[in-house]
Amino acid sequence: MSEDLSLNINIKEPRWDQGTFMGRAKHFFMVTDPRNVLLSSDTLEDARPGLTEDELWRAKYIYDSAFHPDTGEKMFVIGRMSAQVPVNMSITGSMLTFYRTTPAVVFWQWVNQSFNAVVNYTNRSGDAPMSVNQLGVAYISATTGAVVTALGFKTLASRLPPIASRFVPFAAVAAANCINIPFMRQRELKFGIPVMDENGNRLGESPNAAKQAIMQVVVSRIGMAVPAMAIPPVIMNSLEKKAFMKRFPLLNAPIQVGLVGLCLVFATPLCCALFPQKSSMSVSGLEADLQERIRETSPKTTTVFFNKG
Repeated sequence: MSEDLSLNINIKEPRWDQGTFMGRAKHFFMVTDPRNVLLSSDTLEDARPGLTEDELWRAKYIYDSAFHPDTGEKMFVIGRMSAQVPVNMSITGSMLTFYRTTPAVVFWQWVNQSFNAVVNYTNRSGDAPMSVNQLGVAYISATTGAVVTALGFKTLASRLPPIASRFVPFAAVAAANCINIPFMRQRELKFGIPVMDENGNRLGESPNAAKQAIMQVVVSRIGMAVPAMAIPPVIMNSLEKKAFMKRFPLLNAPIQVGLVGLCLVFATPLCCALFPQKSSMSVSGLEADLQERIRETSPKTTTVFFNKG
């Protein structure tokens, strides 16, 4: 092994301090790197320690981009965080472009919430399996609730100025995230997610920790949508009045998708970094029976940690 490789590297943890926003931002810029989607299965499977520290960290982030942190299973490619920017920019750009008719709103909201359902399931916390029946019910509930919400906002916007209708997709997505994420992760709310001590020893499962984790993810996802769905409509509303846009209306969609992509490149990692991936809460915030169990098995533990998903 090269002399350039430090012996103090903890490959199980992120490279940068996760106690600071900048440390988390650097971490998620690596996690959401769209280039990782293009890596072959062989490259992902062969991601092992390199000869230098940079190569070692690169191998870690290649591996982490494709394998679930709790189960160790390879994640479905569309559900990986590295797919967020390329897939989301296409879907969100289309939602912002084709928002005027009800069929278009229904179709693109369904596509978006189907994608979100895959992402939410793929990045769930914990290692407990979810049956096909449970997954099907969660998917139908999440997508139906989201589409109905979108139609409700569209009806409301029809009474407002034209510019307001451009923000229907954002309002619908923000509200739908509050429906989709809890539904796709309902098993966690019912049975809990694994909580550990500071050394990674599993202490039990907590629904209260699941509530905190899901709340943090909802906030992050809504924040992620703000720049991508609020800034492009304002720019496009101005551009569509220009002569060149009236002459070449087909430019509308690609320009909109490009603007959304530019926003998402920065919004995705920065909003993921709002909360630590390895979140924590006081033992006193857990369920009474779990508190009692921890006091018996690990009396010195005052704070537990969990993967927020």
